[in-house]
Amino acid sequence: MTRQDLLQRISVDPQVCFGKACVKGTRIWVALVIENLAAGVSEAAILSDYPQLTHEDIAACLAYAAELTRERVIPVPVPAAA
Repeated sequence: MTRQDLLQRISVDPQVCFGKACVKGTRIWVALVIENLAAGVSEAAILSDYPQLTHEDIAACLAYAAELTRERVIPVPVPAAA
């Protein structure tokens, strides 16, 4: 599954969960999944606690988080030396 395929599993809808990024078709926030993973909760435990999620949904949450942290380079003018 490509990164683009994974990102298709994420939904941002102002009418659902205040516009927070969710796993499509659920009200499970991407942030919730990422916070659980960061806290050391295993994927198996997350899938057990949220049976509507799949392995691919968790991978999609990680892909979405990676996109948010991707470095963007913005050129900044440097003053000329005098």
